[in-house]
Amino acid sequence: MFNKFKCLPILLLAAFATAQAQTYPAKPIRFMVGFPPGGTNDILARSLGHKLAEQMGQQFIIENRGGANTAIASEMFARTAAPDGYTIMLNAPGHATNPSMMKLNFDSIRDFAFITVAAESQNLLVVHPSFPPRTVKELIALTKSRPPGEINYGSSGVGTTVHLSAALFEFMTGVKWTHIPYKGGGPALIDLLAGQFSLYFGNVPTVIGHVRQNRLRAIAVSGSRRSSAAPEMPTIAESGVPGYEVTTWYGVSAPAKTPRPIVDRLHSEIIKALKSPDFATRLKDQGADPVGNSPEQATAYVQSEIAKWAKVIKAAGIKGE
Repeated sequence: MFNKFKCLPILLLAAFATAQAQTYPAKPIRFMVGFPPGGTNDILARSLGHKLAEQMGQQFIIENRGGANTAIASEMFARTAAPDGYTIMLNAPGHATNPSMMKLNFDSIRDFAFITVAAESQNLLVVHPSFPPRTVKELIALTKSRPPGEINYGSSGVGTTVHLSAALFEFMTGVKWTHIPYKGGGPALIDLLAGQFSLYFGNVPTVIGHVRQNRLRAIAVSGSRRSSAAPEMPTIAESGVPGYEVTTWYGVSAPAKTPRPIVDRLHSEIIKALKSPDFATRLKDQGADPVGNSPEQATAYVQSEIAKWAKVIKAAGIKGE
């Protein structure tokens, strides 16, 4: 039998959440980023925050909490942020790879209300001009003709998408290279240009200029589709490794238990920003493409990324630093 008194608390909560959403936002919003200022994630968050501030009439205050491949910021967010829409976070691939590389004091799915994957960018497989292969198939053939580990690749650090792009390639093709990790993409790129190692999965905006100046040779991009920044480059998947895909994604989340009307409001505003010509141009200049999926799709995507990288990280024996 229907009991209206038992349903009353639920109805009151729903009414309260709706009222919150109607007056939201009534004060500035904190936008957390798990990297120091100046990097791609920070730049994108500031661009998006500026656009959202224009649309919503409240300031978005960027708070940088770098370290541990975003784990420090994610733990702080999960443990301390109130579920009221006044603290949001920019999530990155480390959010999906960290569970397989280190012990975390939060749950990468349960403690977050994913709003959307706002944008994504790709890595570009490049080689030093002295290295013979010009295609993915030639690279695989050359590697397999040499002793395992003879060919070196560099990365911007253990567990970064630059590193994991190579690890996934090894996992899916059966090749074996030697990993040379650097403390950042800058030092790695300097040594690649000097010929200290042979190949590198660099972020498109970082390496495309060197390719155009013939200081590096590009072979393929890492995503599921060609990059708008380098449309002439084939994907690794279409070049002989079906199913290969690595994207650097930029998601936005609220704390778990944030009222759905507030999540929906943030989602609609982010989608509006992604569709605006000025912000779309800014994204392209940063080598990123807009995504703007639903909260459910964003959650499913992060879950799939956690599962995918768990297999690769275990097979490669990768441990967080």
